[in-house]
Amino acid sequence: MLLPWVLAVFRGAIVTRIRRDLRAMLGDGLAFSLMVGLGETYIVAFALAIGMTEVWSGWVGSVPILIGAMIQLVSPRAVRYLRSHKRWVVICAAVQVFALWVLALSALMDTVSPVLIFAFAGLYWAGSLGTGPAWNTWVGTLVPKSIRPRFFATRSRIAQGAVMVGLVLGGLALQYSERFGVATVHVFPLLFFLAGVSRFASLLFLLRQTEPQPMPPGQREVVALELMKRFFKAEDGRLLMYMLLMQIAVQTSGPFFTPYMLGNLQLSYLHYLVLIGIAFIAKMVALQFLGSAVQKIGSYKVLVISGFGVIPLAVLWIFSDNLWYLLLLQIYSGVAWAGYELATFLMLFERIPERERTSILTSFNFANATALIMGALIGGFTLKLLGTDQRAYHILFILSSGMRIATLPILASLGSRNVRPRKIMLRILGVRPNTGSIDTPLVTSMRVSG
Repeated sequence: MLLPWVLAVFRGAIVTRIRRDLRAMLGDGLAFSLMVGLGETYIVAFALAIGMTEVWSGWVGSVPILIGAMIQLVSPRAVRYLRSHKRWVVICAAVQVFALWVLALSALMDTVSPVLIFAFAGLYWAGSLGTGPAWNTWVGTLVPKSIRPRFFATRSRIAQGAVMVGLVLGGLALQYSERFGVATVHVFPLLFFLAGVSRFASLLFLLRQTEPQPMPPGQREVVALELMKRFFKAEDGRLLMYMLLMQIAVQTSGPFFTPYMLGNLQLSYLHYLVLIGIAFIAKMVALQFLGSAVQKIGSYKVLVISGFGVIPLAVLWIFSDNLWYLLLLQIYSGVAWAGYELATFLMLFERIPERERTSILTSFNFANATALIMGALIGGFTLKLLGTDQRAYHILFILSSGMRIATLPILASLGSRNVRPRKIMLRILGVRPNTGSIDTPLVTSMRVSG
């Protein structure tokens, strides 16, 4: 008689623990995403506001990611040393809080320099990229498989909405600050401070989550040489190579869309916000339908369609600067990038064994950041050579779309294995293909945008 009672109590305790963990994970997703919307997305705009050139401002959105990726290479060893994925995730979150608050304080005291922006943006991205792989492994021990599809769909929608709220609040503050006698440049310290507060709240939610299995058995480190061999010998390696080459092509123009809009087209912060927001909304809406599309036709076919779809996105910016045209272009961009990101994430996670996930995603983040820098350097030097007038930007956009065409042979070689969405855990920052709003990624969630 005693055994059934004991088992019932035990099951009840497990259910209570799971519910507490799930609530904390929703809170983490909400707070983290507010940080992205309020802080991360406005770093480039801040660089422009303090007088950095359009080229250097564009590099602020890319070079620090490589710095961060280099630092986060210690992630697998740090996890093994700490013997806990949770501890490492919390440390990385604290690093992001520190970086944002120091940047806010420096901006408030007018002591910001280009070196400081690059340094603390790099520290921010180290915390950001270092978190993702360990978080993905940790969360696999928390969420029961039976509820993963419904739970992560809910978490993704909450996170996407929170990013949007942060974007809107930040954009409105910048747009209307001068009406209240506040210089635009003095709004950024508040945005970065609030972003730090949001990440601190996210950290508290992380601490509330349990860690039933600090070190899942059979963890294996994949060295860089082994991963590089997969690029040429395995289907999953070719997928990684395709994503890296697409990253180079996209980032050739991607980091310079914000300078182009704010500097060259002289768009207001409000119009800038609207363009980002409409792409983001289009992406959110598209994702609601793409899951069923993947189940019907397979992730590979969705990737082929969206891979073709993202090719002309850059070059389409040369035909008009009419706001209505740009709004339609951003809607198309949101849908295309939604398909690309969903399909690549599904295919990527399907092919990476759980025991290798932390190691491979860490290496991929570094390679991805390197590709991002390569693209940004190509774009930056192109503008250095040609200038920053409208003609130079148009040449850059044509170049970016042309480079995307060159990825098609690899895309054709990937095969057509069907991958089902329910196998994937969505984290707003696990892997960052950096695709998104204004043709380049604003947030990826998948991270999500247009």
